[in-house]
Amino acid sequence: MARLYLIRHGRPSSTWGGHDDDPGLDETGLEQARAARDWLLSRPDGERPTLVVSSPLRRCRETAMPTAEALGIEPEIDPVVGEIPTPKALTGEERPAWLRNAFQGTWQAIQGDMDYDAWRGEIVGSLARRGHTAVFSHYVAINAAVSRLLGVDQVLAFRPDHASITVLETDGQSVRLIEKGAEAVTGVL
Repeated sequence: MARLYLIRHGRPSSTWGGHDDDPGLDETGLEQARAARDWLLSRPDGERPTLVVSSPLRRCRETAMPTAEALGIEPEIDPVVGEIPTPKALTGEERPAWLRNAFQGTWQAIQGDMDYDAWRGEIVGSLARRGHTAVFSHYVAINAAVSRLLGVDQVLAFRPDHASITVLETDGQSVRLIEKGAEAVTGVL
């Protein structure tokens, strides 16, 4: 079994739905990215990642870079582990309210122009095909994977803190949750 590490990006310089649609990390976020790297590379079980995968968004790429640089590799960009796709008809100002409403319910009840349960399956499928990999992703995408692995339909399966690391295992076909990352009250809601 290969270990997978699903890491939420570090603290961004602005909030989701703010003026910057693709913010980078603030100083605390940069420190969190380095701390995640240190944790990933000093595993007592020797299960350090050999690949780094990131969402295309800047906050994830910046969180991934210290780990990728330490391993001497380029991160693979995978849109599947990116932010939740929001309905095309929503304006930027409407997206935060839509997401806050979605957090209150289930994946089956989310209103939009796509199949969100299928999206959860795509994320888990992408994870299953990887070896020892650090995957840098987002609050909702991590919840999509964890809720699918736990067999629950609630959108919020847990509240991963910035730079929290959720540990998974894969045999190349299926994925198993080993340990949820650190939880905290977050500014997402």
